[in-house]
Amino acid sequence: MHLITERTIKEFYETPGNEDSKDSLVNWAGRVKKASWHSLADIKKDYSTVDYVGNNRYVFNIMGNHYRLVVLIQLLRQKVYVRWIGRHKDYDKIDCSTI
Repeated sequence: MHLITERTIKEFYETPGNEDSKDSLVNWAGRVKKASWHSLADIKKDYSTVDYVGNNRYVFNIMGNHYRLVVLIQLLRQKVYVRWIGRHKDYDKIDCSTI
């Protein structure tokens, strides 16, 4: 997969208060770049807790569900776009299917 918005991940974990997410996010990004997903089943093989929320958006639990990561995945083009990263408590305030 081609991770288009990797810079967004770095900016998030470099923000004061989010530094504890760095190892988990770097690990997630590394695994995604090595993946070749063609369906939700393929994604679930790597991340069993991923949720499809519609509109090509998927939600990943990061660091034991302390953080949430919303991405747009274009399976045919093999591209992943980070749309939102935040704490679990802030996730409840967004509509992740349109973000």
